[in-house]
Amino acid sequence: MKPLETLKTAIANSFRSKLRTTLTILAIFVGAFTLTITNGLGTGISNYIDSQIAAVGPSNAFTVTKTDAGTSPGSGPQKYDPNTRVLAAGGRPGSTQVALNQSDLDAVAAVPGITAVSPVSRLSPAFIQWDNQDKYQLSVSPLAGAQPQLASGEALDDAGSQPQIILPTSYITPLGFTGNDQAVGQDVTIGIPDATGSMHAVTARINGVEDNALLGSGGAFANKALTSALADAQSTGAPAATKNTWTAATATFSPTSKKEINDMKSRLSAAGYSAQTLEDRIGTVKTVINGIIGVLDAFAIIALVAAGFGIVNTLLMSVQERTREIGLMKAMGMGSGSVFALFSTEAAFIGLLGSLIGSAAAIGLGTAISGALARGPLSDLAGLQILSFAPAPVAGVILLVMVIAFIAGTLPAWRAARQNPIDSLRYE
Repeated sequence: MKPLETLKTAIANSFRSKLRTTLTILAIFVGAFTLTITNGLGTGISNYIDSQIAAVGPSNAFTVTKTDAGTSPGSGPQKYDPNTRVLAAGGRPGSTQVALNQSDLDAVAAVPGITAVSPVSRLSPAFIQWDNQDKYQLSVSPLAGAQPQLASGEALDDAGSQPQIILPTSYITPLGFTGNDQAVGQDVTIGIPDATGSMHAVTARINGVEDNALLGSGGAFANKALTSALADAQSTGAPAATKNTWTAATATFSPTSKKEINDMKSRLSAAGYSAQTLEDRIGTVKTVINGIIGVLDAFAIIALVAAGFGIVNTLLMSVQERTREIGLMKAMGMGSGSVFALFSTEAAFIGLLGSLIGSAAAIGLGTAISGALARGPLSDLAGLQILSFAPAPVAGVILLVMVIAFIAGTLPAWRAARQNPIDSLRYE
């Protein structure tokens, strides 16, 4: 038989026993539906986590600090070095952090693979105010490659000379704005004390408003111009030696392999520095989520395996019922290979039909549920689509189900192909 004839015959044979075939398709439907839903859940949550991670910082950068052996438990006191400056690091009482200087930045930049190094200043603004209204406490972080998810406005111009800021949406109403759109483009005053305690006022333009972020710190993002202005104001009156010291540095690198990233970490560690990527700091979140999705996928696979037994049963019964027909086909010259192909195609078709119906139902129901949750219980998590269906994973589910169905159909197909035509024609 030609391939097209085999396909047409297999489709027709699939519906000879409509009830049995329908029940088998329903069993496959359950597995395909569950697997599509869990894939959609994994895709939706992964997309959201990726966007939140991008809002925290770039994936191709290290946060570099200087290693201080004195901060490890049981290390004992360290000898005094007049060339080493330390900063209060918070945390446990008396904990400190060794400051970086220009020579440290040069040493980090010299590591092969590092493309740029920029210092990170610890900024401690006192307040933010708009139009002489109430003042509110504020924490500020340099943009440093982060991509905040904006509810309104535009991204910061990190290369421009105008001080710009992106405020969290939680600041808009307290500062006196009627909404996000009104806040964009307005100038706010940021107060920051210097080394002598005097207060300096720095003016910044609100360039955008950030949506509520799952991994956000609740603070504002500043471009380089604003960061520099705040750092200059904060260091006023401080000794000259302290003006060129920083808490940490951001070292960017070209997209590279895991091995090369670990090699750069090892080189930095050997030079006396600690380096962490964004994945090192919050990658555990994705690991936990992937583990949960994996468990759900395992249950879906179990359902599909159970459906596979249904396919075996359906086709074995079909072979038994059509014994005389198989004998007639073989007596008329149909080879064993053609008989095997006929029953295998029938199994794959049943798998395709069940997977298409299951995946379509999952996409339709999942999209409706995801939209309802985004407008209701999950509305505070802007941008979260709890179920998101990408073409590639859905196609993968359909292909997987067809493969399972094909494998399940090999035993009945092999049994049909081995039928002796004489014995089959005598079968009652």
